[in-house]
Amino acid sequence: MPKVVTAIASPLMVLALWWATAASGVFPSQILVSPERVVSALVETWQLGELSTALGATFYRLAVGFGAGTLLGLAYGVAAALFRPIEDYTLPFFTVIRTVPTIAFVPVLILFFGIGETFKILIVAKATFFPIALAAVEGVRGIPQRYKDVAQAWRLPLPDTLRKVIIPAALPDVVTGVRLGLGRSWGALVAAELIASEVGLGQMMELGRQMFRMDVVFVGVAITGLVGFGLDRVLRSAETRLSRWKAG
Repeated sequence: MPKVVTAIASPLMVLALWWATAASGVFPSQILVSPERVVSALVETWQLGELSTALGATFYRLAVGFGAGTLLGLAYGVAAALFRPIEDYTLPFFTVIRTVPTIAFVPVLILFFGIGETFKILIVAKATFFPIALAAVEGVRGIPQRYKDVAQAWRLPLPDTLRKVIIPAALPDVVTGVRLGLGRSWGALVAAELIASEVGLGQMMELGRQMFRMDVVFVGVAITGLVGFGLDRVLRSAETRLSRWKAG
C-alpha cells in the first residue's frame, strides 16, 4: 500500500468517527461540535484576523525562545562534553531542573516577570535547552577519536576545532535533540498561553472555552497538532539525511 494512502488513512478514520459521533447526538452539540462548524470557525477567525494575530504572537515566542534555548543548550553540551569538570559541577543542578516539568515553572515565572512575553519565552527556552544539551553531550562524546587526532595533528586552535570538526561531527545527534526540544517547547508554549496570556494560540482556545465556543477551541487544537506535526516532519527529514551522511 502506498505510503501516502497509509498516512492519510488514520486521519480520515478519525474525521469520519468524529462526524458520525457529532451527528448522532450522543453528546450535546455545544460540546462536541461537528467538523463543519470547526471549518466555519476557522474561516471566521481568519477573516476577523484573530487567528493570524494569535499565530503571529505564538510563532514569535517560539522563534525567540527556541533560538535562545538551542544556542545555550549547544554551548553547554559541547562544553560539558569537552571539559569534564563542567559536567561534574553542574550535573546535580542540571538533573534537578531537567526533571521538573516545564509547565511547573509557570507560576514562579509569572511572579517574577508577569504575564508578558518574558515568561513565555523562558518557558520555551527551558523546554528546548535540556534535550539539545543532552544530545550535544552524547554527540561530542561519540565523535571518533581519529577526528580529534587529526585536529591535534594540524594544531587547530579550539575555535577552529569546534567549527570544523566537533560541531559538524556531532550535528546528527544535535538535530535529534533539536527535534525533541522543538516538540516539547511547542507544547509547553501553547500550555503556558492557556494559563496566562493576552494573545496567542493558547489564549484563543482559552477565550473560546470561556465563551463556550467549542468550535474555536477545536480550531486551536487542530492547528496546534498540525503545526507540531509539520515541524516534526521537517526535522525528522533532516535527522534522517544527516544520519545517512554520518553513516557514510
